[in-house]
Amino acid sequence: MTTPSTATVKAFSFGGGVQSTAALVLAAQGELDFRTFLMANVGDDSEHPGTLRYLRQYAIPYAQAHGLELVVLDRVMKRSGEVRTLYQDLTREGSRSLKIPVRMSNGAPGTRSCTAQFKIKVIGDELKRRGATKETPATVGIGISLDEIDRANKRRCEPHERIEYPLLERGIRRIDCARIIRSAGLPVPPKSSCWFCPFHRPETWHDMRRNEPELFEKACQLEELLNRRRDELGKDHVWLTRFNRPLRAAIPDGVDTLPFDEWDSGCDSGWCMT
Repeated sequence: MTTPSTATVKAFSFGGGVQSTAALVLAAQGELDFRTFLMANVGDDSEHPGTLRYLRQYAIPYAQAHGLELVVLDRVMKRSGEVRTLYQDLTREGSRSLKIPVRMSNGAPGTRSCTAQFKIKVIGDELKRRGATKETPATVGIGISLDEIDRANKRRCEPHERIEYPLLERGIRRIDCARIIRSAGLPVPPKSSCWFCPFHRPETWHDMRRNEPELFEKACQLEELLNRRRDELGKDHVWLTRFNRPLRAAIPDGVDTLPFDEWDSGCDSGWCMT
């Protein structure tokens, strides 16, 4: 373990998606003043497999080749010292946890604590371990691009951090991020998220059912497990889509296209899906 530094801590929150990968490339090129990238891994059983493959095959080797620190952090339980994943939290025996924003009977998302507990807190603990305090807050870069300017909200920073939006400040859009990544000789990563995230758009679920049927089936089984527990508690069912019906019925099989969907993902913090 490295000794915490007394210098001001500066790190970029790496989500494994297009925006944070573009930030990694810009840092390697000297365009961004970030040398440390921190990724809070919600779990190898929870992050989308495509994100993890890209991370290990491209992002980590690229960072190492350019002298950048890309650290993957797990959520470690303080009392037991065990690594706890989000999927484990949702499925463990006797759990009543609904940390993900499942859709309620009216289609609105329920309480969401997954980002706070598995992203913000995990990175926050690492920042504080490195020396960040309320008196000397860390500078934390968030990968929000110009076309997602509405997601930028500096009021959501923690006492030990000061949020910056370097892509937004430079007028960089998501399409620019893809160009920046390709210019470095890297493939563009898939959109990062948990594979069971209720903020997926219908097109995302449709693509998963068509291209990753085993993963789609696993999501259906998770939804069924949550609702069996809801039945035992005498509570209404919850869903992984806003359509107020089971995932298998909400996302029909064998349909090539779905109606154009303008529904916002709802994940506005910038800690996920970037």
